[in-house]
Amino acid sequence: MKKAVSIILIIFLIIFMQVNVSYADDSIDDVMGSAEEFIRNGEEHSPINRDSLKGTTDLLYNLLLGFAIAVAVGVGVTLGIKYMAGSLDEKAVTKQQLIGYVISCVVVFGAFGIWALAVNILSAI
Repeated sequence: MKKAVSIILIIFLIIFMQVNVSYADDSIDDVMGSAEEFIRNGEEHSPINRDSLKGTTDLLYNLLLGFAIAVAVGVGVTLGIKYMAGSLDEKAVTKQQLIGYVISCVVVFGAFGIWALAVNILSAI
């Protein structure tokens, strides 16, 4: 019974469902012309001041990089002291923590490198 009802429902939906298909009336030249006009309008009426944006991103980059360096040095010093002053069991635990520390430093400073690379590439455009 349920199967028959679902088949009837599917047939009903297929028959009475309207599918609107529209095709573009514009040629490639019209589309490209509209795209170029869109880009020109964006360049003429851009609310973004590039010098101000560069100054802001440089400030943010330097602040975050300084904070990341301070945290990395602090955690590194703490782990080093724990390793030097600990017993054998504590040294084993600290070595495991050093693996995570090194991986996190690579990720954080790699992200800063990618950010600097992206800014340099985009500023050349």
